[in-house]
Amino acid sequence: QVQLGESGGGLVQPGGSLRLSCAASGFTFSNYAMSWYRQAPGKERELVAYINSDAGSTKYADSVKGRFTISRDNAKNTVYLQMNSLKPEDTAVYYCKANHQRFLRPIYWGQGTQVTVSS
Repeated sequence: QVQLGESGGGLVQPGGSLRLSCAASGFTFSNYAMSWYRQAPGKERELVAYINSDAGSTKYADSVKGRFTISRDNAKNTVYLQMNSLKPEDTAVYYCKANHQRFLRPIYWGQGTQVTVSS
């Protein structure tokens, strides 16, 4: 059974930091590219960060470049999102996504974790 479980969300003040984790099981994690998406109320889900299967390539949305870092540990079947200098506009539900690196599908989604940036 495929599972993606996000954790690490919460309430943080502007300028603060959080690290999200996404633990995967039920598929060969090292064959999958991983991404973090987010969705704020009333807005479409957007790509935040991407990392390929061997961590050799990463991409970021312009809005988070220089503040967020995506990484992965294939031995632990986990992908991370380090978020620094958080802003109120980073408030959203954050989701991790897995897609096969070579064939693009199948695609798996986690259930999401809430991040709220507020004073």
